[in-house]
Amino acid sequence: MDTDQLIAHSRARFEHESARKILKEKYQGKMIFAYRGGMWSAGPELLSTLQCCVMDKEVVIEDLYHNPVSINTKELWNLASARWQEQMNAWLVEHEKLNGER
Repeated sequence: MDTDQLIAHSRARFEHESARKILKEKYQGKMIFAYRGGMWSAGPELLSTLQCCVMDKEVVIEDLYHNPVSINTKELWNLASARWQEQMNAWLVEHEKLNGER
């Protein structure tokens, strides 16, 4: 490989990594939603916390900003899991498209 090819290859790898990071940040932002006066981020941490609680009961847990919020575990779990799956599916589609362009 000559120098120009090496530069072009390294630039393409750098641009691909930057695009992946931007894509991740985009979908992490879309995981955030409001419920009962609190802000929540759909993801494994929230879902597993809710699974530890008794389903269909009112409990108080911390939101993203460390505020105590009274929630219904089943309602919040349904909202969070739907948001999580919807955004992960969309992220996968864009990620595969990005890898295909590489």
